[in-house]
Amino acid sequence: MNVYILVVDDEPDVEALFRQQFRRELRAGRFQMEFAPSAPDALRVAAEVRDPSLILILSDINMPGMSGLDMLPKVRAAHPDVPVIMITAYGDAETRRKAIERGAVGLLTKPIDFALLRQEIDTRLEQAA
Repeated sequence: MNVYILVVDDEPDVEALFRQQFRRELRAGRFQMEFAPSAPDALRVAAEVRDPSLILILSDINMPGMSGLDMLPKVRAAHPDVPVIMITAYGDAETRRKAIERGAVGLLTKPIDFALLRQEIDTRLEQAA
């Protein structure tokens, strides 16, 4: 089964960073990564990837137009079984509270701890198997 992780971020260098960090896993076919530059694009991509192959959504919070926090209830309604982890440069308690209240399973702060993220992805892959 092909499994997908959707990464949502308006920063153009994020895709290259994630592809470099996970190059071994991607090359080995452990999972595929889809990228969306905005929340509306992410909702469209998530609708195109059929469950249960979508195993995780990673989304930036601060994006122009629809924020990640605004997108969160919409994506959770459409994909209630897909965990969403929010990513932010501002890991304050209020941001964390809002993210969890709106359905996020966690919050990562920038710069991203890729070892921690890799553990989270491994957990999701085990659950999907």
